[in-house]
Amino acid sequence: MSAHRQPVLGILGGGQLARMLALAAAPLGVRTVVVDGSPDACAGQVAPLRVMPWNDYAGLEAFAHEVDAVTFDFENVPAETAAHLVERVAVRPNPHALAVAQDRVIEKTTFRECGIPTADFAPVATREELDRALAQIGAPAILKTRRFGYDGKGQFRLKSLADADAAWVALGPQASPNGLILEAFVPFQRELSVIAVRGADGEFRTWPLTRNWHVDGVLNLSLAPAEDLGNLQAKADALACVLAEKLDYVGVFALELFVKDGELLGNEMAPRVHNSGHWSIEGAYTSQFENHVRAVMGIPLGDTGVRGLSVMFNWLGELPDPAPLLRATDAHWHDYGKAARPGRKVGHATVCAPDAATMIARLETVSRALGREAQVAGALEVLHAG
Repeated sequence: MSAHRQPVLGILGGGQLARMLALAAAPLGVRTVVVDGSPDACAGQVAPLRVMPWNDYAGLEAFAHEVDAVTFDFENVPAETAAHLVERVAVRPNPHALAVAQDRVIEKTTFRECGIPTADFAPVATREELDRALAQIGAPAILKTRRFGYDGKGQFRLKSLADADAAWVALGPQASPNGLILEAFVPFQRELSVIAVRGADGEFRTWPLTRNWHVDGVLNLSLAPAEDLGNLQAKADALACVLAEKLDYVGVFALELFVKDGELLGNEMAPRVHNSGHWSIEGAYTSQFENHVRAVMGIPLGDTGVRGLSVMFNWLGELPDPAPLLRATDAHWHDYGKAARPGRKVGHATVCAPDAATMIARLETVSRALGREAQVAGALEVLHAG
């Protein structure tokens, strides 16, 4: 009798997202193999790691032959790498979806083609174009790199037109060859994200909206489900569905949204599992990681409903003492196995509860023990408001 061959998922990028994908794949009987340029990539602690640069086409050839499908841990995989692999193995999401998310101008243009409102924006390649864009959009505004910026990197906020010179000094050297984008500043009331999944058969599902709080452009805390004021869940689901269909997307993605005057504005998309969906590991019937594996491997999607309320703490730089949280009821610790470094995402923790009153009590206890009262202030305000 021949041994059963387990399907194999290849993951480009070996960070914490690949690590959590590998952990979610194993119970499904799916093996994982990770490609990264660093021998210290933290996903290598839980899955076989192939260390190679993105232009090692001989190595990629061998990798393509040992996997049944390929997905991404981050969106800045070079287009040439994706194109090389797509000729040899199923790549999900497809390289076109990846390319859209890699360029902020193309991304926001695509949003508008899908009926997703956005802030005003204009491409900028020269100092003169920055002046013209400012004349069109006005200030305050945010100048950003079109590519490779994330978690608040590659951005400069112009409080007035007088900041144009400083903005160009900061980002002008990065205008070539990829260009910049000027976006109108959005005086939003809330930041939300909708995590969505589309299967290989076109089935589409979303998790409940997540309320997010950022510090210096980096996610600090998430609450799910978010308070749904004005039927925003249905609106967000519809926008995400149109985007997924347009891109023929397969897998999980995040659509980050601003709420301004009760309406949704598209901020950006992430063509992968997302930081603001980590709470789903314990807080949903099927996590974003498990459903991503299901989608890209052609396995039926799982239920995206929630078990109750979840609050996720993001740990940056270094991990706090885990003991206070580990002693709490229905609290879950995730150490990514990464060395401490200022601003680096090194772990997260999720506190779950069946109702608001219980969540308030648990958050107050845990945050006080951790010395993180300020981190949960926004979530507690929302929960108290009911």
